[in-house]
Amino acid sequence: MASRIEDAIAHGGRLVAESGTGTGKTFAYLVPALLSGRKTLISTGTRHLQDQLYRRDLPVVLDALQVPVTTALLKGRSNYLCLHRLERLEADGVGYRLAGQLAGVRNWSQRTRTGDIAELGELPEDAEVWPLVTSTTDNCLGSKCGSYTDCHVLRARREALAADLVVVNHHLFFADLALREEGFGSLLPGAEAVIFDEAHQLPEIASLFFSQSLTSTQLRGLARDARLEHVREQSGIEALLPACDRMDKAVSDVRLAFGDDPRRAAWTALDGSTEFRAAWTTLNEDLRHLCAVLEQAAPRGEGLASCARRASSVLDCLLKIGATASMEIVTWFETSTRGFGIYLTPLDTATPFRARLEAETRAWVFTSATLSVSGRFDHFQAQLGLEDADTGIWESPFDYAGQSLLYLPTGLPEPASPDYVAAVVDCACEVIQASRGRAFVLFTSHRALRQAASLLAGRVPYPLLVQGQAPRGQLLARFRELGNAVLLGTGSFWEGVDVRGETLSCVIIDKLPFASPDDPVFQARAAAMEESGGSPFMDFQLPTAVLALKQGAGRLIRDTTDRGVLVLCDPRLLGKGYGRAFLASLPPMPRTRDMAEVAAFFGKADVPTLLAEV
Repeated sequence: MASRIEDAIAHGGRLVAESGTGTGKTFAYLVPALLSGRKTLISTGTRHLQDQLYRRDLPVVLDALQVPVTTALLKGRSNYLCLHRLERLEADGVGYRLAGQLAGVRNWSQRTRTGDIAELGELPEDAEVWPLVTSTTDNCLGSKCGSYTDCHVLRARREALAADLVVVNHHLFFADLALREEGFGSLLPGAEAVIFDEAHQLPEIASLFFSQSLTSTQLRGLARDARLEHVREQSGIEALLPACDRMDKAVSDVRLAFGDDPRRAAWTALDGSTEFRAAWTTLNEDLRHLCAVLEQAAPRGEGLASCARRASSVLDCLLKIGATASMEIVTWFETSTRGFGIYLTPLDTATPFRARLEAETRAWVFTSATLSVSGRFDHFQAQLGLEDADTGIWESPFDYAGQSLLYLPTGLPEPASPDYVAAVVDCACEVIQASRGRAFVLFTSHRALRQAASLLAGRVPYPLLVQGQAPRGQLLARFRELGNAVLLGTGSFWEGVDVRGETLSCVIIDKLPFASPDDPVFQARAAAMEESGGSPFMDFQLPTAVLALKQGAGRLIRDTTDRGVLVLCDPRLLGKGYGRAFLASLPPMPRTRDMAEVAAFFGKADVPTLLAEV
């Protein structure tokens, strides 16, 4: 694998490389990148993985190679302390609830060199104070800021420009690609090689960043900042505060008009709602009014001028919503308990992404443990316009035949049955008793997770950890600490989780992770596929689900000494023809349908040497 990456970097090629768990994928791309003598960008799936790569893996390889390569870590703007906003917040004052957090930030600000908020581990990533002391592209004052020369964001970017190897993350990379992160673009022209780790995430992230969006957070933030700037600058524009109040009320009314329950649907689903149409019209009017008032106030201070520019940009986006009639773009919305987001998403992400690849001559490497379906990369390549890229698969060196067991339970109803979650819980209880806890139970929906958590409570004599009880990092730390816990999760727990040793000895998956057929983006893509003679299920739904299942299954065996049982509850694996695609993409585990074999696996020091294939 390292030699193929070396060749791609040397010749400016494109390589799609699937590398199984335990192959040393990280070292396989770091070594040729560091020895190439070329400026390289390495992009990871998350900020956590970004920190791990930069602070743990990269120093090891640098020490071994002893090469004079300079490196830098670069994150998005919201990951760095904004000195200007910190000073403003302290001057404005905060309530008792945030006073402790603000004091912690102030003390840390006096000793940090980077301003990277990940340094302040005492505060969680979702602490309320962070959005108030970090900046966005919208509210940054740029060169007109009084703290411009000491700006942590600018310092990080200068270091990245000067470095030979820069570690970024996918969201930051695509923010630049979509021209949403002003100033970051100067990094990319100098890079002669770009390496994406966890590349299976790229199609979804590309779709997000090639979209336009309008959110309740944007609108409320605009009104909040306009109020603060009015007070600070003593603008004297009496109409400004009432205009901000009107905006806040209009946003709340729109959220209420969406309906009580959180949902995700196409914009056209609102066509018949007179209540929503009235609330939306009022929001349009109130935003126009706020824009006019802010334009009047703009000469009174740079902060007010910045708010005026933001308001104009938000209004432009709002006007496009509902007015866009195109087969290439789907307009959809998503609501949470208190907020909403409206999105204009292009159905085709391959064309703009490929255009960027072809704009400049450089090497492109895409690597992950889950890129192929039944040994083919067609699905991944088509989503990013990589049909002409070289490909390669490097299998995991783990002894799955001796380290693992795949259990396919009998007697479960079809997943559409109202009794399905209860049946999964019954099966899980039996397996968890045999594994003595030490289990992940992964669900495809939050609803199923909540129902299972209620049914499992009190039924297993092991600590029960449920997603949502605490931040993800805290739950995982607690899981490792306890040693016999059962963790219920969905979404982010399917990937990027590395728990080695006996602490995690069983992974139970409730059903095949097909995307919801009600998803508005999928519906639009499905219609486009059918129009062109394709099959939405075979060309998109099935391969996407296969890759997701591979990610979930990959949580089980993380080291040469790990042992464990993978439980796939969904009867469609054997009852439907497409089940073969899922099974063919899993590691070569022995299979059983007999719970006694599972109990024997956990009851013996050694893994059974042979189990009959199902």
